[in-house]
Amino acid sequence: MSTFALDLAKFAEKAKERADEAVGAVVVGIAAELDRRSPVGDAIYWKHPAPKGYVGGHFRANWQLAIGSMPNGEVPGVDPTGAATQARIMAAIPDEASGLVYYIANNVPYAQRIEYDSWSRQAPEGLVGLTVLMFQEIVERAVAEAKP
Repeated sequence: MSTFALDLAKFAEKAKERADEAVGAVVVGIAAELDRRSPVGDAIYWKHPAPKGYVGGHFRANWQLAIGSMPNGEVPGVDPTGAATQARIMAAIPDEASGLVYYIANNVPYAQRIEYDSWSRQAPEGLVGLTVLMFQEIVERAVAEAKP
């Protein structure tokens, strides 16, 4: 193999690594923005008292990442800070991240009410649509960070 061919092979490998890094960073960026905007139940605003032992964070815990198809079902438990959910999402992103289709979904029954019906004082305008508006910014940041 010629030196030129070896240089092209090295370039192609570096470009692929950067693409994988950028795609992974985009997925993480979107998940982080959804998490940041996610309301965590605050029973002081509720019309009815919270159940005994109530801890908010079930909605935040239910952001799920799937590759190739939509995730199903709910995640049990709570994650008031979002740290465990973010760690779970980051761990699910493969090293070879580019070229795949990613789905980030929240399957709790009240997710659509939070998004479309102003059901949360913490997210009165929803959160997914607002995150979609930030998509280009998230992509540009990820690509910039993936450059050598």
